[in-house]
Amino acid sequence: MERLQPPGWAKPRGYANGIVASGRLVFISGQIGWDAEQQIVSDDFVAQARQALQNIVTILAQCGGRAEHIARLTWYVVDKDEYLASGKALGQAYQGVMGRHYPAMSVVQVAGLLEPRARVEIEATAVLP
Repeated sequence: MERLQPPGWAKPRGYANGIVASGRLVFISGQIGWDAEQQIVSDDFVAQARQALQNIVTILAQCGGRAEHIARLTWYVVDKDEYLASGKALGQAYQGVMGRHYPAMSVVQVAGLLEPRARVEIEATAVLP
């Protein structure tokens, strides 16, 4: 997996501008902040994001994948201000699950998610070597 960084562009913080990879593709459905019993772990945004990321890594492990194989994450948040205000704590939660691996990412504010208590949903695409 190789990060794409055009010459002269400022280095992105917490994501990659692009990724080029080859291998076996893994597509992971949007994950929310619930546990294996489908119970929301907390009403806190950061706690839900941490759990969603952990769910992604747990699913990826089923085919031998690890966090560093994730090429793209798409985040759906119900409140962009909540997302932006969570910066430092969210970064710590992210690194606790993903390490210092920063794939291509998008964040989209949505009107709502299907699970009423969900604050964030994250879907992933991984490439296994």
